Amino acid sequence: MTLNKMMIIGNLGADPELRYTPSGKAVTELRVAVNDNRKGPDGEWIEETLWFRVSVWEQQAERLAEQLRKGNKIYAEGQLKAREYEARDGQKRTSLELAFARVVNLERRPRDESGENAGGSYGDAPPQVRQRDAGQTPPRSSAPGAEMDVDDIPF
Repeated sequence: MTLNKMMIIGNLGADPELRYTPSGKAVTELRVAVNDNRKGPDGEWIEETLWFRVSVWEQQAERLAEQLRKGNKIYAEGQLKAREYEARDGQKRTSLELAFARVVNLERRPRDESGENAGGSYGDAPPQVRQRDAGQTPPRSSAPGAEMDVDDIPF
């Protein structure tokens, strides 16, 4: 038995790149920066950034290409692959990639001026839960992703 699965949380270094294969399947490429802060041998903090390419396929590829933008924080999990290539300067380099990934947008939902959720859904993000102010009853909404009141939770 073998297992090849990697999970990362990072920020997009560029807008998603959506393209289609000759057979018509959508694929979106994401460039994700993962930062690591640690103390070096001299006691000074060292910040290191690792870059990953993340490939997402079919319906999720099209949805993420519309929703994500440079700088968004995401969670991605998939198969880790190392791809060797020759750079423009002629040197061989290695790229770390997450193939067949599942991606979740970790950004808060955008809000319009009235404080309500703007149109659109951000995938697997849970609904926002907020405490009800005494004497104030929020408007009820059955729309997916709408804010939910703590008193509405059935447990």
